[in-house]
Amino acid sequence: MKKTAEDFAHIPGWGIDADPRNEPTYPNRHRTGEEHDGRSWVRPTQQSLDREVLHSIERPDYTAVVGNSVPPSGLSGMIRRAAFHYSENDYRHWLPLLVADKINVVEGIIDDLAHGTVPNIWAEKGYNAQWKHDRSGMLVKLATAAAVTAGLVYWLAPKNDRSHRYAASGNYKSGSKR
Repeated sequence: MKKTAEDFAHIPGWGIDADPRNEPTYPNRHRTGEEHDGRSWVRPTQQSLDREVLHSIERPDYTAVVGNSVPPSGLSGMIRRAAFHYSENDYRHWLPLLVADKINVVEGIIDDLAHGTVPNIWAEKGYNAQWKHDRSGMLVKLATAAAVTAGLVYWLAPKNDRSHRYAASGNYKSGSKR
C-alpha cells in the first residue's frame, strides 16, 4: 500500500516543500548537465606568494588565491606547521590547530603589552553585548570562572597552608593524618 500526502497531514509542517512554486531548490532539479562535462571556467592566475602559506598535504598545490595577511609565527606557528604534516581527516591535524589558536591569542596579548598597548579584553570578547542581551548567561559564565579560579588557587596553594587553614576551622584533630 502506497503512502499518500494525506497519510502524513497530521504532522505539523509535513509537505511544506511539496509545492514547486514555494520550494527554493526547485529550479535546480532541471539542470542541463553542462557543468558535469568538465571545467567550464578558466583558472584564475596564481597569486604571488611572498610569505609562508600552509596548505593541506591532500592538495598538490596552493589554491589560486590564498590568505596571507598573518603568516605563522612563534610557538603557534610551529604547532601549525607540525599539524599540516597530517591529513585533514586526522586528529593530529585539527587538535593542534585548535591549540595553536589559543596560544596565538596569548601571543597576541603579550605582543600588545610589549608594544605598550593594554588590550581591552572585555570589549574584544564582546562582553558588553552579552551583558546587554544575555545577562543571565554572562553571570553563569562569571560564576563558573570564579569557581574554577578559586579551586585552582586552593589546589595550587602550598600543602602546609591548607593544613593551617583546616586546623583553624576546628575540624582538625591533632595527631591524625589525612
